[in-house]
Amino acid sequence: MNELPQQLVNGLLLGSMYGLVAIGYTMVYGIVQLINFAHGEIFMTGGFGALTVWLWLPDGTSMWIALPLMLIGAIIVAVTVAIGAERFAYRPLRGAPRLAPLITAIGLSLALQQAVWAWYPEAKSPRVFPELPGGRIELGSVTIQSGDIFLIAAAPLCMFILGFFVMKTRTGRGMQATAQDPDTAKLMGVNTDRIIVIAFALGAVFAAVGAVAYGFKYGEVRPTMGFVLGLKAFTAAVLGGIGNIYGAMIGGLVLGVAEALSTAYIADIPGMSQLGGQSWADVWAFVLLIVVLLVRPQGLLGERVADRA
Repeated sequence: MNELPQQLVNGLLLGSMYGLVAIGYTMVYGIVQLINFAHGEIFMTGGFGALTVWLWLPDGTSMWIALPLMLIGAIIVAVTVAIGAERFAYRPLRGAPRLAPLITAIGLSLALQQAVWAWYPEAKSPRVFPELPGGRIELGSVTIQSGDIFLIAAAPLCMFILGFFVMKTRTGRGMQATAQDPDTAKLMGVNTDRIIVIAFALGAVFAAVGAVAYGFKYGEVRPTMGFVLGLKAFTAAVLGGIGNIYGAMIGGLVLGVAEALSTAYIADIPGMSQLGGQSWADVWAFVLLIVVLLVRPQGLLGERVADRA
């Protein structure tokens, strides 16, 4: 049981990353009822944007200078891809049956993967991310890597900024109005097209931050990294109550803890160890989703906007 505190911390860190990406799913769905399955690839392009900045910097550049520049590069790339997807892939299909934008999102996801693979020479093999200074920190029986420190700081800060933006700013109130009733919001003078673009952009910002955290945590980025993580982030959004930004983060934390604990302990069950703990971690994470949705179909913090689907 001495491993339990470490596994809980691992799960909270992993869940924070899922939550950052899940916010993009839930914001877009809450406003336009679109499941943007290309969001995982927006996360991936943010990671390569950060890597590009790092490769351009002169050798010996301090990480304290490189980190903000890498964040800016990741955000610029991810937001550009997200806004382009909204403008050219999703907006023309806004009045179409819901199956059309869903299929478009899946196609866009595959196209982005192949584009990075074909046009980014370094994508042919996993690219090593730089390490943050500091090594590891020992807190009793818990060890935290330097790459995790960025995630510990970034996740709550991003949630605080997003909460302030949505609740206290004029644009945030416009987003709430558009999510509740877009037609009435338009009659009240809200530019719903602009609100939708902002929702895509904000989701991309959070995905970019998550991508930088992923690079520091695992030490690499690759073109396929967004597929499985995006799928789990979507699961986290549904688990927390899709359409609720705080539910997305809570769903991510619950999913991350479940995955970490199953990775550590499920493989110890007789007859399962030969299958590998990580594969069972994915299985039990989705079993958790099914159980929660059977008991509470709207998710842990489901809102009425989710019922409009």
